[in-house]
This record gives sequence, C-alpha cells and structure tokens, in this order.
Amino acid sequence: MIRPSPFLHRLLQISSSKVGARCFTAHASSALRESEPMVRYEEYADVDWNNLGFGLTRTDYMYKAKCTLNNTFEQGQVTDYGNVELSPAAGVLNYGQGIFEGTKAFRGQDGRILLFRPDQNAIRMQIGAERMCMESPSIQQFVDAVKQTAIANKRWIPPSGKGSLYLRPLLIGSGPTLGISPAPEYTFLVYASPVGNYFKGTAPLNLYVNTEYHRATRGGAGGVKSITNYAPVIKAMLRAKEQGFSDVLYLDSVHKKYIEEVSSCNIFLVKGNTISTPATVGTILEGITRKSIIDIARDLGYKVEERLVAVDELMEADEVFTTGTAVSVASVGSVTYNGQRVEYKTGDKLVSQKLYKTLVGIQVGKIEDKYNWVVEIK
Repeated sequence: MIRPSPFLHRLLQISSSKVGARCFTAHASSALRESEPMVRYEEYADVDWNNLGFGLTRTDYMYKAKCTLNNTFEQGQVTDYGNVELSPAAGVLNYGQGIFEGTKAFRGQDGRILLFRPDQNAIRMQIGAERMCMESPSIQQFVDAVKQTAIANKRWIPPSGKGSLYLRPLLIGSGPTLGISPAPEYTFLVYASPVGNYFKGTAPLNLYVNTEYHRATRGGAGGVKSITNYAPVIKAMLRAKEQGFSDVLYLDSVHKKYIEEVSSCNIFLVKGNTISTPATVGTILEGITRKSIIDIARDLGYKVEERLVAVDELMEADEVFTTGTAVSVASVGSVTYNGQRVEYKTGDKLVSQKLYKTLVGIQVGKIEDKYNWVVEIK
C-alpha cells in the first residue's frame, strides 16, 4: 500500500480545519517552514464550471524533483506554479529527451477526491524513460507526487459531473549536453489544470484518414509517450481541422493500410458483438483508458480483439469510438478515407456509450470498483 507523505498528511489535516482562509504547506518530508508556499483555502476557484473546455488554466501549485544521471530522484516538493529555468543546452531542448503522462483527479458526489490508475501511468513512464535513456521516479514517488499536486490544487477540481483536474507528470532531460548523449540531470514535474471535454462540444467526431503523414514507424518511439511523437502530427491535424474534421487517423508506415492511432487517442471499431482495436506492437501507445475499456467490454460480454485492423474494415464497421485520458470515450460519427465518407450509428444506445458510462461511473465512485483501479486521496 502506498503511504501518504508527511506533506500530504499535514495538508489534509490543515484543509479539514476551520482556522482561516489560508494555511501553509509542508515540505514532503518535513514540518512547516517559512520558505514554503501558501495554500489557498477557498472551496472552489473562480471558474465557470458549466463552460469548461480543454485548455490550460493556471492553477496554484506544481511538484518538482531532480536527479543526476545514474542516481535516484531526490525527495520532491510542492512549490508555487511558475516557470522552469533551463540551460539552453538542456537535453530536452536540443535532443527532445522528454516524456510525459496524463491522468485525472475526480471529485465524487460524496466529496471524495479520486485518482484513476495512477500506478499504470508510473509504470508507463518508467518504460518510456528506459526507451529514452532517462532516469525515472519510482512508482511510489510518482503516485505520491500526483496525490500531492491534486490535493494542493483541490479548489481547482471541478464539482462532480462538471469535469476533472487534468494532471500532467513531465520528465525532462534538464541537464546540459552538447553532443548526443543522455542528459546529466533530470527533472520530474507535475502540474495541473481543470478540464472539460477534449473535443469541443459533445457531438460525434469526424475523423480524416491521412495517407501522407505517419505518426510512428517500426523501431521508433511510437509505443512510448515521448514528447517527440506529438509535434510532428500538428501539421496534419491543422490541415484536417481547416477542412472541418475533428482529428486525424493515421495508417501504418509500412503497408499503409492498417489503422494505428488518432493524434491523441486509441481507436476501436464495433461489428456485431465484436470490438476490435489495433494491437500495440511498438508503434501504438498502450493507453490506460484503452486497457480499462478492454477489460470492461469483456466483462460486459463483448468479444474483444487486439490485432491488425485494415482500414477497409473500419469503413464497414457498425460503430467506431476513441479512448484516451483526455478524451475519455468519444463516439465517431464519420470517417473519411480517399474521398469516401462513411457515417456510423449515433445516440445513447451505442456500445461506446455503455462503456463510457461504466468507465466514468467507476472513476467518480458511482459504480463499484471491482478492479481496484480507483485511488482515494486520504
């Protein structure tokens, strides 16, 4: 069991008192100190929770820890949210040595603050760090850092049903290096922002299959959450959005006929009682929401296949949907490929809606969590 740090224990004690509108935080392993940040004590931040989109909102605090090459990370600290100072020769700036994660904190109807499978994000960061020749925090430190960041920014967690607090763990090569080599120092950060839907509105997505650009190639880093995987998709995304599409679906770079990922999420198709999704074979990120939906779908009686999925199968599917931490589960209304547009079923009776309601119900504590996925911040 992961034990709460002294910082988290002390902060929870303070936040439950009625002493005043402001209180001090503590270092992760020590008592209160004069040099440490102030924690705002309002119940909620001044945010229009009914019109919350997916954008960066500056919150109060972030977490920061460092380590040198071949060493373990120091005990981190929650500090005021602010800029990070880097050498112009930092490994992340020159050679893209950086990976990130995304997870969420939810406010349950009973007021509890809940995280969803943060240990899986920690494991995925470790896998990504090994691929990118980086030091990484332990699973316990990762989860504890996410907890500390969430509770320090508690007033930014939306009311139940209005959104979530998106938490962005970030690992970067912060030390300077001129030649191509692992950075001599690494910085682990966690910051947060309240968010609503990733895509504007709740309408089904309209995807465009791009045959010109590829998200990843065999032997590359497409299977880890490297920062280098995301800037290259922006051009294709912007072109698609200029034409009225929601996002881009990419094909494999070898045969150019098997579907892989959308820019920011995994994809599934439904045909009868069978749900199919591309297998994660090194070019596709193994999403945590993806993995959770597969387990939920199988428990609901669906046959789930992880395999190569040809784009022609997608054009004949009954239903298509995407999954991801940011998007949750999003229905696809249409896919356009080589000038042909195929439309899919929409409405509340979709398989994707059943899966979405089950997933969210678990995340916010409405449905019993028989998988032990939810972590309550106590």
